[in-house]
Amino acid sequence: MAIEGNAWPSLPLEKWEGTYETLRLWFQIVGKVRLSQTPWINHSWHVPLYVTTRGLTTSPIPYGARAFEIDFDFIRHRLLIQVNDGTERELPLRPQSVSRFYEELLGELEELDLGVTIHGTPNEVEGAIPFADDHDHASYDPEYANRFWRVLVQADRVLQRFRAHFIGKNSPVHFFWGSCDLAVTRFSGRPAPPHPGGIVNLPDWIVREAYSHEVSSAGFWPGGGPHPFPLFYSYAYPEPDGFNSMKVQPDTAFYSAELREFILPYDVVREADRPDEVLMDFLQSTYAAAANLGKWDSVRLERDDPTSNRGGTK
Repeated sequence: MAIEGNAWPSLPLEKWEGTYETLRLWFQIVGKVRLSQTPWINHSWHVPLYVTTRGLTTSPIPYGARAFEIDFDFIRHRLLIQVNDGTERELPLRPQSVSRFYEELLGELEELDLGVTIHGTPNEVEGAIPFADDHDHASYDPEYANRFWRVLVQADRVLQRFRAHFIGKNSPVHFFWGSCDLAVTRFSGRPAPPHPGGIVNLPDWIVREAYSHEVSSAGFWPGGGPHPFPLFYSYAYPEPDGFNSMKVQPDTAFYSAELREFILPYDVVREADRPDEVLMDFLQSTYAAAANLGKWDSVRLERDDPTSNRGGTK
C-alpha cells in the first residue's frame, strides 16, 4: 500500500464516528490488560499504547517470568497476541460488538495461560457501559481505521522531533486510551497545585498524580464534543495568567474556552505545503507561551540543536 503523497489523509469525524467510538473501547480493553500487569509508573506512564509501523502496541507486558504483547494491526486488520515463548494468537478486526471483542480477547489470553482480570467498565466515557454488556458499539470501517493509524504515524513523527528539543523531564510520545489521544508532556520541574479532578469515570487521585507537577502538554485528538473535527492541542497545567490570550502560530490556531487548550485543526496541517513546519510552529509557540508566562528555566530545560537524529559513520 503506497502512502507517499497522501501521508496526511483526511479524517472527517462524521465519516467514521461509529468506528472511532468502538475502537476507543477496544483500545481501553487492551490498555487495561497492560495496566493490570504493569508496575505503576509516575503520571500513569505504564498504561498507554505506542505507535508502530502497523498500528498500536502495548509493548512487552510482564506475566510472572513470561512476557507478552498485544498489537493492533491496521494494515492486515487483526489483533495479534505474541508471547516470548514463541506462541501467538490472532483475532480479526471486523465489525463486532465490544462485548464480543472483550470475550474473545480474554478467552485467548486464558488459553495462552495468561489469565488476567481487568476493571470491566470504560474510563473517561460518558454513560459508560460495562464491556461485557456493550452490544451497542460494533462498528469497524477498515479504511478509516487505517487512516487514523496513518495520521498517528505522522503525528508521532513530528511530536518525537519536538520532544528532542527538551532536555528536562519529558514524557514519551504515547497514546492514552482513556481520552484516545497521542500526547507528549514537558515538565518544568516544579510541583503543581492539586488538580481539581472531576474527569468523568476517572478517580480524582489518578488525575492528581498525573498532574502533580507543572506541565506543558501537546498532542493529537480525533475530536468530539464542542470540536467535532480532528485536531492538535496544547495546554498548560496550571494555566498561567494570560495564557489564553497569547498569540500563537499559525494564525488559524485558537484558544478553546471549553477545553482550556490551544487548538489547531488537523486539516490546516494536512492541507499545508509544509505540514511538519506548520505543526512544529504550533507546538513550539504554544509551549513558549506556557514556559514564558510560567517562568520556566529555559536555559536548563531546552536546547536549540537536538542531536538525537545524528547519523553517519565515524
